[in-house]
Amino acid sequence: MIQDLTENAIDLLKKLIETPSFSSEEDQTAQHIETWFKSYHVDYKRTLNNVWAVNKYFDAQKPTLLLNSHHDTVKPNSGYTNDPFKAFVKAGKLYGLGSNDAGGCLVSLIATFTYFYKREDLKYNLVLVASAEEESSGLNGLNSMLEIIPKIDVAIVGEPTLMNLAVAEKGLVVFDAIVEGTPSHAAHPNDNNAIYNTIAVLNWFKDFKFDKGSEVLGDVKLTVTQIEAGSQHNVVPADVKLVIDVRVNDAYTNKEISQILKAKAPCKVTPRSLRLNSSSIPLDHELVKAGMALGRTTYGSPTLSDQATLSCPSLKLGPGDSTRSHSADEFIYVKEIEEGIAIYIKLLESVL
Repeated sequence: MIQDLTENAIDLLKKLIETPSFSSEEDQTAQHIETWFKSYHVDYKRTLNNVWAVNKYFDAQKPTLLLNSHHDTVKPNSGYTNDPFKAFVKAGKLYGLGSNDAGGCLVSLIATFTYFYKREDLKYNLVLVASAEEESSGLNGLNSMLEIIPKIDVAIVGEPTLMNLAVAEKGLVVFDAIVEGTPSHAAHPNDNNAIYNTIAVLNWFKDFKFDKGSEVLGDVKLTVTQIEAGSQHNVVPADVKLVIDVRVNDAYTNKEISQILKAKAPCKVTPRSLRLNSSSIPLDHELVKAGMALGRTTYGSPTLSDQATLSCPSLKLGPGDSTRSHSADEFIYVKEIEEGIAIYIKLLESVL
């Protein structure tokens, strides 16, 4: 059965690649996932573009394990030399947009869920959510499903980790900052030029360090990523707008990060959202122990995923390599999918 599931999972991934599914536009890939469930006689539901199912013998008295990955993609970058919507295999690599992030993870988890779907003796219930809008952190993705699906006690989030165990993940807060000055004609003296004022502000952000580090996730990382000012050459602008990207470790809440920057930054800062929190799972959790027993290593991930929407313990784990995500001529090794399904099944066999 595993071989059959693996072959069909790879075929499903090819269909997903060849069906554009930018964030909020995943309706056609959702249909491919529905077709899979129908072919395996799995009862499923669809909420907007999120497709989800629970194991056949769901028991509300048991704890519930979420299996989640997403079927939306970013738009292809200009560096592609292949057709991003053409799935093909060359030298063991399956090419195509979304193959690595996170199609390979998604189809591997779908195959794994299907493998366990009809088992009657599971220790955990299983809930599979093939979610939308992960790449845009949209409002109609996994976050919108948490009030609809059964209560989750622990989760595996499928993202490319080379099947190693990301036991913690940094959260994200994006701030809009404004450096103010006095607007004027460029020909007249002005000792309160907002652009010049920005030099000191940029240096402050460059040098600022949050006090608390994390054993798994390291330090909080603050980066100025955008700057905007001025409308024409002869006008000194009234202000300079900055965007600050802050990757939050598990030593802080997003609210604490916001309070610190509001109190200390030499300009006005406003967070866009505080909902994308850091996440983790205890190292002594049976999922982590089972993964380590299979020879998988643990690490802390700097990249954001749908883990940020979860309040329960969660583990990020999946085939593929995060460094390939959003790259030109994206690919995943076919062997990685085969190994991914086998490891997912072995991992769950040991805890279910």
